[in-house]
Amino acid sequence: MSRIRTPVVTGWFTGRGGGFRLLGTRCSACASVFFPREDAFCRNPGCPGGELEEVPLSKRGRVWSYTDSRYRPPPPYVSDPELVWRPCVLAAVELPAERLVVLGQTVPGVGVADLAVGMEVEAVPGVLNEDARTTWTTWHWRPVRDGTAAGTGAAP
Repeated sequence: MSRIRTPVVTGWFTGRGGGFRLLGTRCSACASVFFPREDAFCRNPGCPGGELEEVPLSKRGRVWSYTDSRYRPPPPYVSDPELVWRPCVLAAVELPAERLVVLGQTVPGVGVADLAVGMEVEAVPGVLNEDARTTWTTWHWRPVRDGTAAGTGAAP
């Protein structure tokens, strides 16, 4: 039986492989960009208000900060208590063109020893979890070295 690929959060990313992109919104009045997406109103307190349009975010950015997560998150995070918790690495990545920082896991196999503040990374498709019927998809940050992607990663 084939698993159904389902985004963890609908509308936050699109595409597969090299066409994968995080999706944000941009205000037509002040040009502020938001992630996660904003569909109701511009969150910039100095903005008179404008139309919000969906925009793909930059594929690459620079590590702003990072840490490892060695504990099972508390509710409302949902995880099977029967499964062993696997630590993961979280990276806050600055997207200079959008003037924002996006948090996400790194690809499997990339640990804190593999990262440095200022290192270039790229958003790639990833898997958050799988069960018998569903593959829950998300994004991961993957280091870029010498102009090419490095490290391992979940297959798109």
